[in-house]
Amino acid sequence: MSTRISITELADGAAEYPLLDADGQPVAPLYVVDLDVPATDAVVERAECAAHRWDRILVGLTGEDELDGARRRLADTLDLTLAPHTLAATGRQFVGASNLLALDAAAAANPHAALVLKRLLRTTGELDVGPALDIESLAYSTLLGGAEFRSWQARRGPRVAPLPAAGPVVRVARDGDRLHVTLSRPERRNAYGREVRDALVDALRIAAVDRTVERVVLDGAGPSFCSGGDLDEFGTTPDLATAHFVRTRAGAGLVAHGIASRLEVHVHGSCVGAGIELPAFAGRIVAAADTTFRLPEVGMGLIPGAGGTVSIPRRVGRWRTLFLALSGQPLDADTARAWGLVDAVEEPM
Repeated sequence: MSTRISITELADGAAEYPLLDADGQPVAPLYVVDLDVPATDAVVERAECAAHRWDRILVGLTGEDELDGARRRLADTLDLTLAPHTLAATGRQFVGASNLLALDAAAAANPHAALVLKRLLRTTGELDVGPALDIESLAYSTLLGGAEFRSWQARRGPRVAPLPAAGPVVRVARDGDRLHVTLSRPERRNAYGREVRDALVDALRIAAVDRTVERVVLDGAGPSFCSGGDLDEFGTTPDLATAHFVRTRAGAGLVAHGIASRLEVHVHGSCVGAGIELPAFAGRIVAAADTTFRLPEVGMGLIPGAGGTVSIPRRVGRWRTLFLALSGQPLDADTARAWGLVDAVEEPM
């Protein structure tokens, strides 16, 4: 179970003992800060300074519908604050009425991934997209070599890599100044494997090099826009350095960011991992009412690796991004619209 501390205990350094045990394993990766225990503004300010120094994940908890200025600034500094819906509607640092036990369990099960995620979200927010993607990928490669990912692989068991697709996995149609791109491997729910990735990058690069393309519409055929990375390909690159360069130089994230002002993505069904990480780069996302979004990577001993730690915080903030990735819980379309993860909820075209 996570350790619960007051604002005063946070200010006094209650958990500044070493993060790692004698074997280099994280101890107590998540702390809960009770924001409802009274504290003076001076103490709250000291707590805010302490929170900047901590490696552990700091989750605020309040039952109040309003926080005064000092405690609200502290919530800004924490990694996430769980709050009533009334308060949660006032800022991206809050998530309404969520399950603290799920966050605690996720951090305890995969502490390396959880702590890397926390630090990454705090580090890359002020960087340009390119360098931020590089840092995400380096962190991802580190975790690919870790025990938590190996444990997930062992639990899942060996899998055979998918056979090549029988036809085009991405369809492209040009109509005047409009380019329509469709992920078209519905039998695998448009999983973001090598073939889909490479074909999608080629399609988006048409707009990147041709300025007469004024609008790009990206959607997906079948029951889901994209079910995320193809799990049967996970861990199959020759080495971690190669994996890093493939993700950053052959991935779709940077290309999508480069044409963001002209890119509109229509999503539907279960959008997992890359299925929302890549759309989040676009200037506009339209979701069908049945759409759900999920970031499951921490449960695999990893972090979002298709650009999600860069694209999603720029839409919903680092706090809610951490919640989505740490909890692994699905987010419905209406909540995604309220958060700004998508721009509209409409019927499919």
